[in-house]
Amino acid sequence: MSALWSVGAGLLLLLLWVRHRGLEAVLVHHRWVFVCLFLLPLSILFDIYYQLRAWAVWRLHSAPRQHAQRVRHIQAQVREWKNEGSKRYMCTGRPGWLTVSLRVGKYKKIHKNIMINLMDVLEVDGERQVVRVEPLVSMGQLTAHLNPMGWTIPVVPELDDLTVGGLIMGTGIESSSHIYGLFQHTCVAYELVLADGSLVRCSPTENSDLFYAVPWSCGTLGFLVAAEIKMIPAKKYVKIHYEPVRGLQKICQKFTEESKKKENSFVEGLLYSLDEAVIMTGVLTDEAEQSKINRIGNYYKPWFFKHVEKYLKADRTGIEYIPSRHYYHRHTRSIFWELQDIIPFGNNPIFRYLFGWMVPPKISLLKLTQGEAIRKLYEQHHVVQDMLVPMRSLEKSIQTFHIDLNVYPLWLCPFILPNNPGMVHPKGDEAELYVDIGAYGEPKRKQFEARASMRQMEKFVRSVHGFQMLYADCYMTREEFWDMFDGSLYHKLREQMNCKDAFPEVYDKICKAARH
Repeated sequence: MSALWSVGAGLLLLLLWVRHRGLEAVLVHHRWVFVCLFLLPLSILFDIYYQLRAWAVWRLHSAPRQHAQRVRHIQAQVREWKNEGSKRYMCTGRPGWLTVSLRVGKYKKIHKNIMINLMDVLEVDGERQVVRVEPLVSMGQLTAHLNPMGWTIPVVPELDDLTVGGLIMGTGIESSSHIYGLFQHTCVAYELVLADGSLVRCSPTENSDLFYAVPWSCGTLGFLVAAEIKMIPAKKYVKIHYEPVRGLQKICQKFTEESKKKENSFVEGLLYSLDEAVIMTGVLTDEAEQSKINRIGNYYKPWFFKHVEKYLKADRTGIEYIPSRHYYHRHTRSIFWELQDIIPFGNNPIFRYLFGWMVPPKISLLKLTQGEAIRKLYEQHHVVQDMLVPMRSLEKSIQTFHIDLNVYPLWLCPFILPNNPGMVHPKGDEAELYVDIGAYGEPKRKQFEARASMRQMEKFVRSVHGFQMLYADCYMTREEFWDMFDGSLYHKLREQMNCKDAFPEVYDKICKAARH
């Protein structure tokens, strides 16, 4: 009884404090209170529901049987839209707050919402080494499903909640991308419902124009209903080598050298200042030195970026063996380093041991509850951007990030960009090594102004024939956007498939200058 009285008194004091400070002030300046008391428990319930659902679906073998029926329902909705006179654009009915993107899209309120309830793994074909999945399957769900079978996919983009559909219609990357390319380059086929309600399969040999135009199109060519993704054999561990490097020129040289080595299964860099970084290389293995195994994904472990920083502070190299699934999701618990701004004491050992099992809060729930004040605060004083630039421009790019943003750590992830048709390809006729520079956090640059600073960044990225990931805020004009991206195939298909009345152009859907 005394415990209940204590809890009650604590809640009463909390409510009085919130009333005194004002709810908006608490949510903006003490957001951790709301996150710890409400969003973390809700996130756990969210996860339990989806895990139980995925288990039940697979045990009952219902997903393959029901997939065709669910696709027919999508087709029926599209035909209904046509019969109504095609008066509005169409979009998926998935609420905007459920996406991992921090961008707030208001178009769902005025467009025809097509409900797409497709979130199951359909088939694992060991002979073809291909897994067939629905678009709302998440990376956490997929690796949990494949790893016990001895499989994984070549590119596992970092955060658990990223979905196959989002990674295809947008893009995805991981530290294995210097070998396999972006997520889209590991896909062998897509199935889409088009603007006329027809179901089409496309691959490099079947409807190839559509296959190459779908990535980066953000759902403006059709509704993705299934994808086939390559699989590779999984191994138990990733043997990681940590190497601190100082001096920007040396950092860029070392990172480029390691990115060109195909014997490295993984290459990643964390830049902690303009001239301090840790370069990590990894290889898949089934054998491990027991004393060097680090199960970094366990809830009580330090956040990965903080763990890596220890090698920099100690100025020493190191080798560890991380279980493969822990490695694939190594930045998930801290949402890279974003969680330190939400729960400042989140990496404290006491918090990790007591509450680390509840971390991270769902990004979708953070978006749902952020409110207009927090959204504006983040928009003006916070950056979440990934810029893809040629490796040859890495040093100049980092200097530009430092001048225009001054955000650290910076994430460095190399990838090979093949010369395929579509919106994103190298300037020349051959594949080229690129690097994703990820900036997530509060800029330390004086007089930072979001629109002006990001337009300056976008101008630089265009000048080196780079690309901006489209999940983030984009400030380009239409002319600038299509200067960055190759729209020739995309526009041709929109004309051929009568998409102009069915879906907005990708620019109108994602760019702030055009967004509704």
